[in-house]
Amino acid sequence: MLFNSIFFIFLYLPLIVIGFYFIGKYSHNFAMLWLTIASLFFYGWWDAHFVGLLLSSIVFNYSAAYLILKSVPSSDKSKLWLILAITINLVLLGYYKYANFFIANINNVTGSAYPIKEILLPLGISFFTFTQIAFLVDTYQNKAKEYSFIHYILFVTYFPHLIAGPILHHKEMMSQFDKRNVCSLNWNNLAVGITIFVLGLAKKEMIADELAGYATPIFDAVKIGELPMFVDAWVGALAYSLQLYFDFSGYCDMAIGLSLLFNVRLPLNFNSPYKASSIIEFWQRWHMTLSRFLRDYLYIPLGGNRKGNMRRYLNLMITMLLGGFWHGAGWTFMIWGGLHGGYLIINHAWRNLKKEFNWSDGGVYSQFWAGLLTFASVVVGWVFFRADSLKSAMIMLRGMLGMNGVSLSASLADTDFGQYLHQHYDWVVFNNSLILSKPIHIVEVAIVFLIVWALPNTIQFTGNYQPVVNSRDSFCDKGQRIMWHPALLYATLVIVMFFYSADNIYKPSPFLYFQF
Repeated sequence: MLFNSIFFIFLYLPLIVIGFYFIGKYSHNFAMLWLTIASLFFYGWWDAHFVGLLLSSIVFNYSAAYLILKSVPSSDKSKLWLILAITINLVLLGYYKYANFFIANINNVTGSAYPIKEILLPLGISFFTFTQIAFLVDTYQNKAKEYSFIHYILFVTYFPHLIAGPILHHKEMMSQFDKRNVCSLNWNNLAVGITIFVLGLAKKEMIADELAGYATPIFDAVKIGELPMFVDAWVGALAYSLQLYFDFSGYCDMAIGLSLLFNVRLPLNFNSPYKASSIIEFWQRWHMTLSRFLRDYLYIPLGGNRKGNMRRYLNLMITMLLGGFWHGAGWTFMIWGGLHGGYLIINHAWRNLKKEFNWSDGGVYSQFWAGLLTFASVVVGWVFFRADSLKSAMIMLRGMLGMNGVSLSASLADTDFGQYLHQHYDWVVFNNSLILSKPIHIVEVAIVFLIVWALPNTIQFTGNYQPVVNSRDSFCDKGQRIMWHPALLYATLVIVMFFYSADNIYKPSPFLYFQF
């Protein structure tokens, strides 16, 4: 079931919210059970066959956590249970997500002909697997002591986060589910939740899906052998970078807004990453709960930065390679992860060099150029992330470097500027056969860039009402002028955005992160 579908918005969600508060008047436990059943129904709507797999995973991990908890803390026995449980989780994830990838590569290397099986990837398996692995490790470290099985099921299946994150920690959620007033209607949370949900819906329907009309034709053309020229290649790369930004940002907003309808706050997962002035900062802002998971359960156990710079750089590369592989079973994802691993190594080495020689940050202008370099580096990475193959990615990058030539509109050919280019640069072509399926509207693109870099993000906009678990003063700029508050103007804008967005949901498109 998609957040941006007619059934979800106009039937499922109102029914679940009304039922939650009605039942909550009489029983907190039954209200939690109602929300649990609703979450399982939400998951089963996509494919009911995998509800059994999800429940089996939950029962197994809850039992494993119980065995770990009952063993002597940090003893060999509890460690054995932890290793066994994590291994089984990873084997399950590996079978569904990576089996065919490994078989195909073995066939290519050895010349064998092992059959490729038709394996349907269970929706959200990466997220509910990582969530439960984090719970197991926290139980082993004596940080988690959850005895309510219903609360644990809800913790894993809670529908606002189940399909595409955020990756939750027990300490962020269990205490909220246990509060007696969670079932009491809070009009502030309701108003803020609806506002954030509609803003996320607008990002998805009004921006991300529109940008797909620029990016998809170019990447599809490259897939069938077209050679994009300079302008086309950059349009495709930038459009996809912005499409993914607003698609994932929209999902994160909608998840936060939905959860607030039940008086539950999710952790922040997206914090204006394109405003980052370094790759280190980018990963502190993009998919924040995944970055936290990789740091806490992979990078630090590998040794982190405790064993010298060279070991630190190796740990960073391993972490990012596995982070890339988590996103998808393909070499392009591995290269994307390795590229960001290289970026991080360079960034950390540069910071060490600045610290050693006591160099300053260089002021506002240096920060601007650092931000521009960071954004360009991220865009190059997204080319590998989006391309269907390494070959397609390299074709796109060649186009972005101008190695396939530059194509301009035929209307410029007869102008003085066009004549000058024609006489002096034989690699400039004038034609109307651009790969784009529709013309680029400069005003639209300018507005999109303005939203990304000049406006506060949704959490900053509603920051006075602390819409996320880890609310901090830094999310809300003291000098920020655009702040949400209950007012007729904001209510009108939200209604207008909702109806404009709702006009497009008769044929909803999936969120990009659903496939990961």
